Amino acid sequence: MDSIHRNVALLAACQAMLLAVNSTLIAINGLAGLALAPAASLATLPVTCWVIGGALTTAPASLYMKRVGRREGLLHGVAAGIIGVLICGAAVYVQSFWLLCAGTLAMGGSNAFGQYYRFAAADAASPAFRPTAISLVLAGGLVGGILGPATSRITVDALGPRFMGAYLALIGFILIAILLLRATRLPEPPAAHAGAGGRPLGAIARQPKFVVAVLCGAISYGVMNFLMTSTPLAMGACGHPYGEAAFVIAAHVVGMFAPSFFTGTLVARLGVLPVMFAGAVLKVAAIAVALAGVAVAHFLCALVLLGVGWNFLYIGATTLLTETYRSEERALAQGANESAIFAMMAISSFISGLTVAGAGWERVNLGALPLVGVMLAALAWLAWRTRVRPGTAAA
Repeated sequence: MDSIHRNVALLAACQAMLLAVNSTLIAINGLAGLALAPAASLATLPVTCWVIGGALTTAPASLYMKRVGRREGLLHGVAAGIIGVLICGAAVYVQSFWLLCAGTLAMGGSNAFGQYYRFAAADAASPAFRPTAISLVLAGGLVGGILGPATSRITVDALGPRFMGAYLALIGFILIAILLLRATRLPEPPAAHAGAGGRPLGAIARQPKFVVAVLCGAISYGVMNFLMTSTPLAMGACGHPYGEAAFVIAAHVVGMFAPSFFTGTLVARLGVLPVMFAGAVLKVAAIAVALAGVAVAHFLCALVLLGVGWNFLYIGATTLLTETYRSEERALAQGANESAIFAMMAISSFISGLTVAGAGWERVNLGALPLVGVMLAALAWLAWRTRVRPGTAAA
């Protein structure tokens, strides 16, 4: 196995550990927040703090990795997640809502580093292999999407107050990720580029491809997070037990990452814009199913479609983004992109709690539709600008 494929395999395994942690946090943060919050409308604040932690850290993380190297930066950032886990466990033990928010904020900072696994693979791959490398790394999330919720069902009541065991179990996933990262051999940034700034962000951001890549990446993540975060709360309000909610979240994460085994190939064969269009259409289908009923089957089908739609948009947007910057500009461009994604996630997670508590599941889904429309319009605009028919060729 050559070094590129070896790195992709190791980064995919790291992605699995990242998603084992994240899918567990998705499943329990809102419910733990609801149990500890002074008001039901604040139930998703721990989720929002998790996202805010990422939003505050993602740009500095990119610049930090540019300075110390991708491998060392990832190691330091992932290891910091242990601190966040311990704070969350302590918060549940002492029944402190605000300490839980502090813990999830710290976890979000660690998560921001993990979001660069796909870029680490892209930077080391040839242009032809890049969409596949990004796709295969994200495919690792399939294992984590199953492993995390399955572990949380076993550990949620295993120690002390409910949820404490589920939080502390995440330390094991983080330690495995650290061992995997130590085995990687990621290329260091060339010395000539370490201090080179390249074009300013404004010049990079004026490119139509950059605009659409960031817009679709941020909105697709925001819509997915908006619906996903409120799902455990909505299912609880409908009388469905935690086990069913955990299963739906696990299926959703499978939908997010299972297509990664072939999404890169689809992008290479059909072009990035057709794949992104398909992702946006799948999000519309997910919302339609969610509006059709509140049985477990409706939640399950809607969240799986939502996950697949996110996969097509996220891999497509990441691939499109890599075409907009030079090697010396990647820290700046990648950091700006991730900041936009985390900002949208922070807004969506906070609003979802207020919406599902105050207006219900139907309004949550109706509120997501205009955002999907914005993505469709942006993709049509880029296809028109490049004079490429969306069904036949690449951007």
